[in-house]
Amino acid sequence: MLAHTFFFYFFSIISVGSALMVIASRNTVHAVFFLILDFISVGCLFIMIGAEFLGMIMLIVYVGAVAVLFLFVVMMLNVAEQKQSWFRDKEKSAHIPVGLIVSIIILAEVLVVVGGWKYKPDIIKTNALVIDGNLTNTHMLGNVLYTQYIHLFQVAGVILLLAMIGAIVLTYSKREGVKTQNYFTQISREPKTSIKLAEADFNKGVKIDD
Repeated sequence: MLAHTFFFYFFSIISVGSALMVIASRNTVHAVFFLILDFISVGCLFIMIGAEFLGMIMLIVYVGAVAVLFLFVVMMLNVAEQKQSWFRDKEKSAHIPVGLIVSIIILAEVLVVVGGWKYKPDIIKTNALVIDGNLTNTHMLGNVLYTQYIHLFQVAGVILLLAMIGAIVLTYSKREGVKTQNYFTQISREPKTSIKLAEADFNKGVKIDD
């Protein structure tokens, strides 16, 4: 029990500290590294409370895909260290009120959810789920997701596919005047078409255009 409490506070302190460093770090690459550390700590906390499915999702999806994608994008874009002058510039700080409004709405939603879970314990009870103590959380979520909600799961996959195609279409731009390579043409070349023997006159050289 003492070890469980120690590790809980240990991962909690790391999670809160890394979350603060994500928004306080001036280097974008360092912020992404702190975000990865935050995801790992939160995943460990989920595993400690018995929600191993959510913990593995945090480690596999968010750390292994989302955060690494952020890191690659930041490193490829070569984002330089930004100064904190945008807080004082009126033109660059126009998004701050919108961000504050969105943050207040998210905080209110979290408080409503936490209050409903705290003071209404019957809200999680449902007659559609049969709880089996011999099955783990992952097995139970899989049984519900791929049986009762399989159509919604497939619709969500189609929506994500359409979003990916839409992002590719919106960002695709055909550039003109760019030299391209045709690998099939290069591979199918023969010595007769790729080598030309020319006789050059003395002190005259060879004309390339001929």
